[in-house]
Amino acid sequence: MGANEIREHHVTRARHSSFYLECGPVDGPAIVFVHGWPELSLSWRHQLPAFAELGYRAIAPDMRGYGRSSVYSKHDDYAQRHVVADMIDLVDALGIDRAIWVGHDWGSPVVWNVASHHPERCDGVANLCVPYKTLEYGLEACIPLIDRNVYPEREFPLGQWEYQAFYEENFELATRVMDAHPYNMVKALFRKGSPRGRGKPAATALVRQQKGWFAGAPTPPDVPHDPDVVTESELRFYADGLERNGFFGPNSFYMNHTENSIYAKEAVNNGFLDMPTLFLAARFDYTCEAIDSHLADPMR
Repeated sequence: MGANEIREHHVTRARHSSFYLECGPVDGPAIVFVHGWPELSLSWRHQLPAFAELGYRAIAPDMRGYGRSSVYSKHDDYAQRHVVADMIDLVDALGIDRAIWVGHDWGSPVVWNVASHHPERCDGVANLCVPYKTLEYGLEACIPLIDRNVYPEREFPLGQWEYQAFYEENFELATRVMDAHPYNMVKALFRKGSPRGRGKPAATALVRQQKGWFAGAPTPPDVPHDPDVVTESELRFYADGLERNGFFGPNSFYMNHTENSIYAKEAVNNGFLDMPTLFLAARFDYTCEAIDSHLADPMR
């Protein structure tokens, strides 16, 4: 196997077992990629060899509840406090003292929390889509930042975050629909954005009104897959992992807003990040819209 080919590994500690992908020299500076909902370490398949080529030891774990990492049965098992501990356990097991941490979607709060609670383990932090001091502080922290020109309070009291309240209020229903056909679910989700959505409510704002992601349908629709984003074999790989474990774990990341807020407030240095930090706003991500709205203001 070549030095820059992706390798599969498993590490088991007393409290958690992590599956992870690795690429690059084991003595290179470490960079850890943390995926979001409802993805896998596979999401970083392009970045791992690219950074390995630059000399990095590039690592991407399956998060708890996903893929081949440990799965848990209670909502509070998926609070940020535990997820961050998984990440520290992982680098400890690999003999890594410091790393650059990169996150996307729910991986972003994880990485922000690693940086704010364990700055001594961070050479740098980079995140996509989710700004600092938003989701890791719980849903309540995001509400004052909603663009009310797009989401009138009377119609969308929680703005683009309505879907998260739907999980809290109808967790079993939301999860049952996704579990009914994981392949169609990921096929519907994994697609590129469009400039046509700018200034319009995101689909996530309608989930609560429509009593589900798909207007109350009992199963995800069968839509064509987007080959610009994911291949058929990659879709099958994602679906296999979600069929094996179900959506309980991934969806439970949304069920810990209060506890996550408590944990976020325990950050050292008053939460100020003094390591090199990068945020990449996704122009066509209208749920985490951070260009026209105030979502990135607390981070600034």
